[in-house]
Amino acid sequence: MEENKEACKSNGETTVNKADNNKKEADEKEPELPLMSLNHVSRLCRNVEDSIDFYTKVLGFVLIERPPAFDFAGAWLFNYGVGIHLVRSNDEDKLSPPDSAHLDPMDNHISFQCEDVEAIEKRLKELDVKYIKRTVKDDQSGNAIDRMFFDDPDGFMIEICNCENLKLAPARSIGKIKLPFGRHNPPLDLGNDADADADADADAMIRKKQSA
Repeated sequence: MEENKEACKSNGETTVNKADNNKKEADEKEPELPLMSLNHVSRLCRNVEDSIDFYTKVLGFVLIERPPAFDFAGAWLFNYGVGIHLVRSNDEDKLSPPDSAHLDPMDNHISFQCEDVEAIEKRLKELDVKYIKRTVKDDQSGNAIDRMFFDDPDGFMIEICNCENLKLAPARSIGKIKLPFGRHNPPLDLGNDADADADADADAMIRKKQSA
């Protein structure tokens, strides 16, 4: 009798294990989504020119041409492989006033990785942009992560960080991290010489990353 119970128990465990393995294999065989990178972040704003001034002077974005089909007030900016799309809003309820006295790092925000946080901090001081600074220490690696938070003219929070110090490690057994080397940037229209320089810089960057 005891042997039969053990056999049934063993068979049950085997069935469960097979089911788990089949599910794991099915999950692992999920086709990759054809996503490449973040294209843009859209922001509502009160005054398009004020927002252009902020994103170009504070964060170094470049104003680019916007397709004529977009016949509402707004602007497109681009740099660092990502776009900022500004849309003027006449609905005050959708916007929040900047409140640098109550910046909360746990609130919604977009974050830009930075190689030199001190240089950005100097820029913020020069332009009189109020910010808060936080440093988090990773106990495992011993690396310090510097973070700064500030608002744009319409109260949307922005973070600057040196998060490249953190290792990317999937928290689950499934999933594959894709890094968009060499494929995520749209074509640039900067004139023939400038295009050639941009292509050469992009090719050099790709080769550097592939050899690393």
